[in-house]
Amino acid sequence: MGFDLRDDASVDAFYAQAKDALGPFDILINAAGISAQEEMSGHRDETWAAVLDVNLNGAYRTIKRCLPGMIERRWGRIVNIASTAANVGFARYSAYCASKSALLGLTRCVALEGAEHGVTCNALNPGSVGTEMMRLGSLRKIAQGGQGATLEENWAAIAEAMPQKRLIPAEEVAAAAVFLCRNEALGITGEAIAISGGALW
Repeated sequence: MGFDLRDDASVDAFYAQAKDALGPFDILINAAGISAQEEMSGHRDETWAAVLDVNLNGAYRTIKRCLPGMIERRWGRIVNIASTAANVGFARYSAYCASKSALLGLTRCVALEGAEHGVTCNALNPGSVGTEMMRLGSLRKIAQGGQGATLEENWAAIAEAMPQKRLIPAEEVAAAAVFLCRNEALGITGEAIAISGGALW
């Protein structure tokens, strides 16, 4: 049941198919994301629009469809995967940082709308996680002559710069998302929780 987060009709079709197959949505994890490295002075409009459309508007589209049923049933959990980049700036990552900052704003607003109905909405801000997106970003940096000659060297340099001297495993991000979906996490809403091993970037 694949779908395109950038297309309303595609999201509608996926939502209907998933609801028919699995029943009402009680938990929504918005984890899709893309990135781009372009200088602001020459940033392509289509790149900017694509990053914002997936990272921010994609979450908006899914929340808009799932939230009403959660409110009606008086139980729901929404977790948006943002980034430490939501709180800091990186040269040549304007679209990505802007989209993740905006996602935090969306998270806080949805949290307030759901608060009295038993629905929580939180964001997780992972630091450097060894994902496919990070791999592609590292390869671009290597091609530009920065931080190591190989992917392994690049990731080792990034890990060395972290307070815990390691990248964050994706499993730790997933575990935090699972906890936020438990009944015991009802009091946690509107939060942006860093999973970065102490790093602020």
